[in-house]
Amino acid sequence: MRYRLHRHNTGFLVVDQLAFQYHISIAQTLFDAQIGKGKIADRAVLLAKPLTFMNLSGTAVRRLTDYYRIELADLIIVHDDLDLPFLTIRLKAGGGHGGHKGLISIIDHLGAPDFLRVRLGIGRPERKSMVEDYVLSPFSEEETTALPPLLQIAGRAVADIISYGIQAAMEQHHGKEHSHLNKED
Repeated sequence: MRYRLHRHNTGFLVVDQLAFQYHISIAQTLFDAQIGKGKIADRAVLLAKPLTFMNLSGTAVRRLTDYYRIELADLIIVHDDLDLPFLTIRLKAGGGHGGHKGLISIIDHLGAPDFLRVRLGIGRPERKSMVEDYVLSPFSEEETTALPPLLQIAGRAVADIISYGIQAAMEQHHGKEHSHLNKED
């Protein structure tokens, strides 16, 4: 996959982490998405990675939520966030799109922003004109080193949402400083 270790692909990396951790094969293709069914915390889950460009991902999300009758309150979208520093994870219920084209597409296709989000900070480039190139660029060597433990923490946040609900998961994960992941021991 061309953009596998690129900043804009952070959400997919978390989905891959969950698939690995919970032994869920994401091998089926349905409605322009790679999907896998399994269980997290004894609850049935559907992991999905839209195969369209990020700014068209709402099409696959809508078709999957319709087909599997997934309520918006049960939908968790994991995505990169320019407004958060690298190594920051924030959980959110509903809200706007913050200019994220993938979220714009999902909100447009679902007709509402009332889904859960796990936002992973990727930082912001120095100049606004550099945003597109920045999100489509690979992580630096130092960032790549910090990714595996960060993805595990983000996967735990998703599992906590599924297990305990968004409020309890937010209490558990907000305010946590993960900058130690970026330092060599």
